[in-house]
Amino acid sequence: MSVARRPLSAASILAACSVSWALASVGLAPAVAVAQPVAESKAEQEQYRLGVGDAVRITVYQSPDLSLETRLTEGGVISYPLIGAIRLGGLTVNEAEAALANALKKGDFVKNPQITVMVTQVRANQVNVLGQVGRPGRIPLDVAGMRLTDVIALAGGIAASAGSDTVVVTGMRNGQPFRREVDLPRVFAPNGRNEDIVIQPGDAIWVDRYPVVYLYGEVQRPGQLRLERGMTVMQALASAGGLTQRGTQRGLRVSRRAANGQVQSLELSLDDALQTGDVIFVRESLF
Repeated sequence: MSVARRPLSAASILAACSVSWALASVGLAPAVAVAQPVAESKAEQEQYRLGVGDAVRITVYQSPDLSLETRLTEGGVISYPLIGAIRLGGLTVNEAEAALANALKKGDFVKNPQITVMVTQVRANQVNVLGQVGRPGRIPLDVAGMRLTDVIALAGGIAASAGSDTVVVTGMRNGQPFRREVDLPRVFAPNGRNEDIVIQPGDAIWVDRYPVVYLYGEVQRPGQLRLERGMTVMQALASAGGLTQRGTQRGLRVSRRAANGQVQSLELSLDDALQTGDVIFVRESLF
């Protein structure tokens, strides 16, 4: 029996991109032409808002004594020479530069201060990326407007063990709990940019493990089977090596857990789609 080849899943695409970047970084393969996970333009860097724990390098033109490397305290404050305590938490890089310049000018310490603020280490504005990714953990939002695919790429891409091509994003929006299930194939489809949502500080991203079904009875390879999107009973049997010589397609029974938790025994046709957790029993032929 020939089985039609399916298009690559979004998980495969992101995983392949991650491998290509890793190989290119050590000179084993040329870098592929893909979008960088983090925008590097100065304009986007300046949109980043400083937060608790961020490390910054402050440089004052022609005033090396006023240059400083420091970290924002729990209150978003730094201690700066001549000025003392000044709050930078919540300000963009541009706003922080302006606040420092105004303070120096107001104190008549520097007539026309030209200040540059650079974020050297991000501790604030992080998101949690959990589940089936290359490097789960806390990921900093280095610039404003980072999207879901940017963060997943920084987390090492989608792992091969991920399933269903659906990523769950939770957090807060406008003071209200927020939850969104993102279908990754739609992100990579034409006009799918709106599906690649902007990630906010404090968000959590969950990539679930692939769903499975179970086959037992008269099949060549009984046991657990990865459930592909839209997989039918016939496709599951084919993936399990088909029926044994004693097996029959008649009277196939599928045990399925309903929404109320009760297990139902259903008789499905070969073209019926399976659901995660289904258990397929193949009977022995009586003739």
